[in-house]
Amino acid sequence: MTALIVANGLAWVAIAILVVAVLALARQVGVLHERVAPMGALTMDDGPEVGSDAPVFDLPLLGGGQRAIGRATGRAQLLFFLSPTCPVCKKLVPVLRSLPAGESGLDVILASDGEQAEHLAFYRREKLAPFPYVLSPSLGMTFRISKLPYAVLIGPDGRIAAKGLVNTREQIESLLVAQEMGVASLQEYIGRDVSHGGERISDAVV
Repeated sequence: MTALIVANGLAWVAIAILVVAVLALARQVGVLHERVAPMGALTMDDGPEVGSDAPVFDLPLLGGGQRAIGRATGRAQLLFFLSPTCPVCKKLVPVLRSLPAGESGLDVILASDGEQAEHLAFYRREKLAPFPYVLSPSLGMTFRISKLPYAVLIGPDGRIAAKGLVNTREQIESLLVAQEMGVASLQEYIGRDVSHGGERISDAVV
């Protein structure tokens, strides 16, 4: 009986130690999460540089009409390069729908190339009518798009504000944040090792 009581007591002590260890580990994970900045869109070195004038295009829209790209119109343009066969691109379509477009001064434009019939079927299947959709090999070649999904943010002044490979909502939003901060990318901001208005970079991306 004594041995049983001792064993039971030791078991409870071990459980208490494990609980304390788990709580300490959870606290450390929380601290680490606060200190690690979010990964922004991965900026590629190819194509027109951030800060330079965007190439100007007048392109036909899928379904009819024309769309001017790169002109200084007083509205920002987010070019989202995608493909009907890209699963990550499809996953990000709801994210594009949730962006503060329209009255906020941001126009989201879908861009790709290839057979029009395939894209038209994709356009209808995914209900992409709210977005201008352009098919242009020259547009992708000019921006040196080699991987998808890729996004380019053109500011209201017609200059390239930010760009990068985007695989998540956070990476898409990082382009908008980078424009607000006046930097090419969040990586550049982090590299400067400065604060933005007294806030942590993790607080700036929401």
